[in-house]
Amino acid sequence: MGKTVGKIHEVVKWPDPVLAKPGEPVTVFDAKLKKLVDEMFESMYAAQGIGLAAPQISISQRLTVIDVSFKKNPEEKLVLINPEIIEREGKQVEEEGCLSLPEIREKVQRAAKVKVRAQDVTGTWFETEGEELLARAMQHEIDHLDGILFIDRLSRLKRDLVIRKIKKMQKNGEW
Repeated sequence: MGKTVGKIHEVVKWPDPVLAKPGEPVTVFDAKLKKLVDEMFESMYAAQGIGLAAPQISISQRLTVIDVSFKKNPEEKLVLINPEIIEREGKQVEEEGCLSLPEIREKVQRAAKVKVRAQDVTGTWFETEGEELLARAMQHEIDHLDGILFIDRLSRLKRDLVIRKIKKMQKNGEW
């Protein structure tokens, strides 16, 4: 239906080391960056996700795209470059999944509302707020930029169970 703007990037899976290291700040705001952002949206939609961080496609940079409406509302498409959470409020505990951890879903505690300061594709700083699902997506994606996965936010016991499940899937060639 819509034209594909660039290539679809493959989403890397845990335990790829790129997922565990903090991304480098984006310093060049050019046509190449804009193309990468477009490709990240395409890749995210292709993978049925609502958020995608650059490290998830093997690019260790502080860049993430989010669309909690999943294509329904173009105004909700969000590009966060070099983002930082400047305010957190309340708490929510909901089930989360991750494109880099397919099949794994666990409840994670997050702030219910966050305010984020970030740059857009032109390098302009802005602030944006999110609540509920959007707040969760922002925190989840910014974690990726810091080399943190949602399973790192689980209790040790839960995390061990998840890793055991993944290892079993790896052994069976399902990962």
